[in-house]
Amino acid sequence: MELLPSLLSTLKSADPDSLDQEYSTVRSRTIALKKDLGLTSEDGALKENIKKNRYKDILPYDQSRVVLSPLTSDSDSDYINASFIKGASADNKYIAAQAPLSSTVTDFWRLIWQNNIKVIVMACREVEMGKKKCECYWSAPQQSIAFGPFTVYSQGETRPNEDLVIRNLTVTFQQDSRSLVQYQFLSWPDHDVPYEASGVLDLLERARTSQGARTSPLLIHCSAGCGRTGVICALDYIHDLLVTGQITADFSIMKIVLELRLQRPSAVQTKEQYQFVFTAVACLFQRVLRSASRPAYSNLPEGKKEERKKNTSSSDRLSLQTNMSDTYAVVNKSRHSQPPTTSPAYSVVNKPRSGSSSSNRTLPLSHHYDNDGPGSSAAPVYSTVKPRAKPLSQQHSATPIYDTATPANHRPGEGPIASKDNGEYQLLPADLPPPTDDDYEDVTCSAPGTASLCSPGGIGFNCRVQKPRGPRDPPAEWSRLER
Repeated sequence: MELLPSLLSTLKSADPDSLDQEYSTVRSRTIALKKDLGLTSEDGALKENIKKNRYKDILPYDQSRVVLSPLTSDSDSDYINASFIKGASADNKYIAAQAPLSSTVTDFWRLIWQNNIKVIVMACREVEMGKKKCECYWSAPQQSIAFGPFTVYSQGETRPNEDLVIRNLTVTFQQDSRSLVQYQFLSWPDHDVPYEASGVLDLLERARTSQGARTSPLLIHCSAGCGRTGVICALDYIHDLLVTGQITADFSIMKIVLELRLQRPSAVQTKEQYQFVFTAVACLFQRVLRSASRPAYSNLPEGKKEERKKNTSSSDRLSLQTNMSDTYAVVNKSRHSQPPTTSPAYSVVNKPRSGSSSSNRTLPLSHHYDNDGPGSSAAPVYSTVKPRAKPLSQQHSATPIYDTATPANHRPGEGPIASKDNGEYQLLPADLPPPTDDDYEDVTCSAPGTASLCSPGGIGFNCRVQKPRGPRDPPAEWSRLER
């Protein structure tokens, strides 16, 4: 515990440019160690197994892959795109898996049943950017669905916040039933990072509570089972180091990520995700230090608990904005096919901190993958846009900075994302000043029981003129008779 303040200071002072260089070192060392250790992916590349991979270049290592047992018949294949990952205090603490395909849903449930999985963390949506990212392997609430010999019943689902869906499932196989819980995190764009770290840390707290003292692995998957999945594994691994007292002076996130990548290919897949690990770990250390200096949470009154939650979330958000120079969010993918060396494939919105420059500028970012072949283009696939800072009066009602499943043909008027001008989409200004108290004047009728133009539902504008109380006598000249 005494090391945490100094480690936290180091994490906060980490420079984004140095982290980019560090991530490049991780990638190069992964390639060298993979060769030295003789890590292979031959089973996943077999002709009968290649169609079971969602992405042909993300194959599990033979040395750490999950081998399925023949549950349903002797002809069952033993292959699934999933890997065992060691924990801080136990072997096979996690299973990192790709999201199931329509042809591998039964195999996915074979994996769950064989390893007695009790908790699933799903870090993706079923559809993202108009593409199918995960086959639905659960049923609608209060309904059952069969996947081969497995029958899955959904007891119900809850949404404690806009980021999370919790599903309680029961799976039955050969008259035997088991219960498990699935946590689906909705606010994590593919190849990108969430806006704030608190949502991911809260997700892991819930998952650990559901897991309890069980020794069965925690099943974690996104679409490919490497980028977002690797980040979650790294954060939970570091949490275990904390609670088991294994944090030492030579604590290194780079070493942890490198170790994960030798068990699951491309774990923590992008430099933005690598930076997010540092930010989230800093938030985690802050939480631990706060809890150590305050009374036990369970002994606090309910009002104090809510205040503690709000302060924690605010602090996590502040830490993320302070330590990361860029927060990215996928908004739209261009419909037109552009050469990778001349045009970004995605547009990305950067939510600035208060007081940031009001000028807009675009910075090219390089986006690398472990599976880039030799000589492949290192062209930027993201661009950043920095809008004007919002006034302080509007910061408490910030709108989401990304759309996790916005199709490429988003039309104007469907949402506040963009307006169309000459065929191009541009960001709408979100920093309009609030109306002042002098814009309108409220006047209340003095006579009780009479209607007013200022009353709810009235259509008047100048409320200084009140409605006459009764009919008036006509002018005298109106009553003169014409002769």
